[in-house]
Amino acid sequence: MLKAKDFRKRAWASLSGKWGTYALVTLVYMLIMGAVTALGTIYIGFVLEILLTGALTLGYSIVALSVVNGGAVNVGMLFNGFMQYGKSLVLWLINNIFIFLWSLLLIVPGIIKALSYSMSYYILAENPELSANEARKESMEIMKGNKWRYFCLSLSFIGWYILCVITCGILYFWVMPYVQTATAEFYNSIKFCKIYDEPQISE
Repeated sequence: MLKAKDFRKRAWASLSGKWGTYALVTLVYMLIMGAVTALGTIYIGFVLEILLTGALTLGYSIVALSVVNGGAVNVGMLFNGFMQYGKSLVLWLINNIFIFLWSLLLIVPGIIKALSYSMSYYILAENPELSANEARKESMEIMKGNKWRYFCLSLSFIGWYILCVITCGILYFWVMPYVQTATAEFYNSIKFCKIYDEPQISE
């Protein structure tokens, strides 16, 4: 059965010939979010973060899904999330509100909820007819029994994050696409497991 290393291997193969373009997409994404963060000390930065993060996160997820499904990749796809602007904004708000509220109990419940909601943007990207709340609930459904598996997959990139630090963040523009694509591969696997009622994957 598929393990974390298998998702990484699949992601690496899917990114063949697309590394440079995806790195450029990541650069644009980080420049926008970096500018928003830089303005974070004033109210406009906080407002921009609320207004932009959901749509950009959705757009970045759309790029990842295109990669794993063998589609084309270009910088313009990053902004496709704005085609579902209202839903992406609501999804970002409700995800963060619920994660925050659960975190008030203890940090662990907050992490568990973050894992539960982790597939919501992929779901919304593939199912634009769903509401934001439906996408969140669907993520919770397909992540049942998979939260620990996804946590292990995320943790398996720790060595790459260390290399990002060593390279002063330069490698991050290639590591982030790698992580996002592996996550999209994971999403496809658990989605198909649900559709065909196949046994769940293991780490």
